[in-house]
Amino acid sequence: MLQGGFTAVMESRSREEFRDEVLRFTHRLEFDYFSAMLVVDHTLGRSQFITIDNTPQGYRDAYQSQPSQQLDPVMQHCKRQSIPIIWDQDTYTTLQRGQIWEEQARYGYRTGIAMALHMPEGKHFMLGMDRDMALPDDPDALTRVVADLQLFAVHAQDAAVRLLLPAEAPKVAPRLTPRETEALKWTMAGKTAWEVGQLLSISERTVVMHLQNAMHKLDATNKHQAVIKAMGMGLI
Repeated sequence: MLQGGFTAVMESRSREEFRDEVLRFTHRLEFDYFSAMLVVDHTLGRSQFITIDNTPQGYRDAYQSQPSQQLDPVMQHCKRQSIPIIWDQDTYTTLQRGQIWEEQARYGYRTGIAMALHMPEGKHFMLGMDRDMALPDDPDALTRVVADLQLFAVHAQDAAVRLLLPAEAPKVAPRLTPRETEALKWTMAGKTAWEVGQLLSISERTVVMHLQNAMHKLDATNKHQAVIKAMGMGLI
């Protein structure tokens, strides 16, 4: 029964199907709520968060309005580790975060299991399932639940990346002037701006200007990155 859920979520064809399959699996594991979050880290410390869940609106409003959500021990665990965390009231009170637990417990978030998968290129997939009643006392039963969640998360991750991230438009190579191209080629050969100026019979300042223009067109932070990007695009 659970195996079918693994396949179904991986084959989801839309965000709606993905949400339905995660919710269906959540209920099969006897949890009430789920949160599936795709995080993409961008430059300058900026991150993009895309969340699919069945969180009650009242809890969503209350939780998001709390500055203390940044101190949530479950979220902090998932940011740093890939192993699942089994949490309950003690998880919060031990770290003097009991007020956070009390607020979410009002909406049925008393215990749960959460985990994160950290992928290349700054992508992360977090999956949590929560409920109002306690988790199984039997260690073997609890181990099976955690194992099912882990395996499901691996399958859901692929679908999340495919369905939740906007398709990247193909990058169009910028148009470099002949001087900009020459400046990059000589820079690739290890020449300084002064040496390039001597070779091209132009001033060092003019060489720097051409390199800066090329950097801007290539969205590069320095001339060496500009050279690498230009090479990758077949411009030099």
